[in-house]
Amino acid sequence: MVVGLRDKNPPVKTMLSIGGAGCDPDIFAGMASSKERRGGFINSTIEIARTHRFDGVDLDWEFPATVNDMSNLALLLQEWREAIEYEAKTSKKPCLLLTSAVYYTSEFINYGVPRSYPAAAMAEYLDWANPMCFDYHGNWDHSTGIHTALYDPTGNISTSHGIGSWVQAGMPPNKLVMGLASYGHTWKLQDPSVHGIGAPAVGVGPGDEQGFFNYYAIIDFNKEQNATVKYDKTTVSYYSYVGDSWIGYDDVWSIKKKVRFAKYKGLGGYFFWALGYDEDWALSRQASMAWDY
Repeated sequence: MVVGLRDKNPPVKTMLSIGGAGCDPDIFAGMASSKERRGGFINSTIEIARTHRFDGVDLDWEFPATVNDMSNLALLLQEWREAIEYEAKTSKKPCLLLTSAVYYTSEFINYGVPRSYPAAAMAEYLDWANPMCFDYHGNWDHSTGIHTALYDPTGNISTSHGIGSWVQAGMPPNKLVMGLASYGHTWKLQDPSVHGIGAPAVGVGPGDEQGFFNYYAIIDFNKEQNATVKYDKTTVSYYSYVGDSWIGYDDVWSIKKKVRFAKYKGLGGYFFWALGYDEDWALSRQASMAWDY
């Protein structure tokens, strides 16, 4: 189906993505720690991508946890790039693209110890990186929060900080593709009369057991429950509430503002997690129009 989409729209590039939030990061760590295992992994990804006519491969390792993991990630990307170029030369085909989904910021703290991505290697060997600029807040918090905040007036948990950290670390802006979310996070308010951002919460609200709520379901919920909808200009995001239910998410206006931020910063583009969560392509269309503005 994906390749068929590309055949009907030749500018579209299809990618084989490996990993994800549900994949054990220790599997990647073990693979990346050995040259032999890296080689086996690299060769198999190239073979599968060519067999199924993908245009490239994408690594979604969530997340390298140690200094050694980060060093091994750099080696993996270098060897992957070398293998891709060698395969293209021998097969006489265009080089496969090589991309990676990454944490929203180039540095993060794991068990109290700072970790930094190998930004120099990533800038050299990747076609682009995809910072996942979402899930800043969720069911692990005891208060409501905007999980896609463009700005954070009280700290560094924001997309603007994350993108800035990648550029400061050495990633060219045009090699950064900013992540957007077509879903929200929900909470159950401790006191329905206290319903702003940061309000005390006692659990998750509507959606699944983790408080995950697709955009199309949020729109239906807000209409059916006659929820109050608020735009927060500080974080450039939306939230809604009714009774003890609270939802933080993006709507068309905040998506427009975030895409224009990406364009203004000279980024390579944006992506959604995930297109299937949209409501009649409302977010997708708005993002496309904002990018082309």
